[in-house]
Formats: sequence, C-alpha cells, structure tokens
Amino acid sequence: MTRINKYLAEHYPITRKQADNLITQKKVFVNGQLAQIGQAIGNTDKVEITELEKLAQYKYFILNKPKGIATLKSTPNERDIYSIVKLPFKTFPVGRLDKMSSGLILLTNDGRLGDKLLNPNNSHQKEYIVTTDKTVNSDHVKRLSKGLMLEGGYKTKKATVVQSNDKEFHITLTEGKKHQIRRMCAKLGLQVVKLERVRINTLKLEDFALQSGDFAQITGDVLTEFLNTINFK
Repeated sequence: MTRINKYLAEHYPITRKQADNLITQKKVFVNGQLAQIGQAIGNTDKVEITELEKLAQYKYFILNKPKGIATLKSTPNERDIYSIVKLPFKTFPVGRLDKMSSGLILLTNDGRLGDKLLNPNNSHQKEYIVTTDKTVNSDHVKRLSKGLMLEGGYKTKKATVVQSNDKEFHITLTEGKKHQIRRMCAKLGLQVVKLERVRINTLKLEDFALQSGDFAQITGDVLTEFLNTINFK
C-alpha cells in the first residue's frame, strides 16, 4: 500500500504537496469516489485525476553522463547527475550507470516509464562499448554471447557481442544486473577500463552529438519511435 500523495507524485509530474492540493480541490478520485488526504492506494485501485491533460506535461531527456559522476548520490559530498542537469521541474533517471561508467542516461518526469523500460521480462536492448585491459579473443566473445554463470548461481542471458579491436567490443544486453558487464568480464579474466552505454532500443547517443556532461530533450519522431519500441501509450 502507498499513500496517495506519494502514488500521484510517482505517476505524474507533480510534488506530494501539489497532489494534496489536488485532493483538497476534489480533483482526485479512487475507484470512482473522491480521494482523501492520506488515503492508502493498493495495486488494484483505480486512481483518476480530472483535467488530466493539464498535468500530463511529460518530458524526456537524454544525458551523456561523464565518468566519475554518480547517477544518484550515496554520500552527501558525492556529485550526481543533478549537479550538471539543471531543470525547473522534478525528474528522475530511468535506470542507472555506475559511477565509473559513462554514456546514455534517460531522465523524465513520467513515472510510468520506469516499469516499461526496466522490467527484465520486456527484453529491451541496451548497447555498450567496452574497453578491457587485455586482448579479447574469439573464445571471450563466444562465452559472453552465450551467457556466463556469475556468483550466486545466476546465468546471464544471451547477448550480442561484436569485437571492434583487440581490446574493445560492443555488447548488447536485454537485462541489467548490477555491475553485470564488469562481472562478466572478470569471469573471463578481463578488467574493464572503460564502459560506455551508447544505445537503448532506438535511442542512440551519437544521434544527439552530446559532449560529456551535456543533455538534450527528446522530442518529435525520435521520441515517438522510441516510445513505440516499449509499447508505451
């Protein structure tokens, strides 16, 4: 169960205080009945807001995250993406990149996007360029492609791996376990020295020509095509 103001803040581009104001103004309904401040919302409850079109100002951004910047800070002194992304409204990252990785991060104020994109059952493609400390051979490529047994008894799903030079390859995953690529490489005796995410489905970092630390809004046909790949209505 989730308090209704928290539920609304997670699903619409509003704060909890704004959600409480909408409830007070009698613009929020739960299962056809006027919502109450502090009401608990369950998975089967139907929540509706009148004049929804005025709230649904969803925006989507792509960030080229620099190495050394956390997606979200874990200590007070750590720099995260919000130290370089300045927007006049609340957004959140869809998924993460570890601090020492770089590349494509999605930011949005649309709380509906997370489950659609991050649910491993949906098998969305995420492509990375990986640079290692040692030469990558054909056996490495084969084993990375077929899947590897990691600690804890988990076997990674099949991946698409294309070698670009002796110490670099592209890998496309359809899952996102914590530090997965680094763990896969370590299993083969390879250490990752550079890891960059360059694509999520049809959304390609190169198409935006962003320098490290820059971000841009995703709009038009590019946005429509991307949302269509995740069956997003």
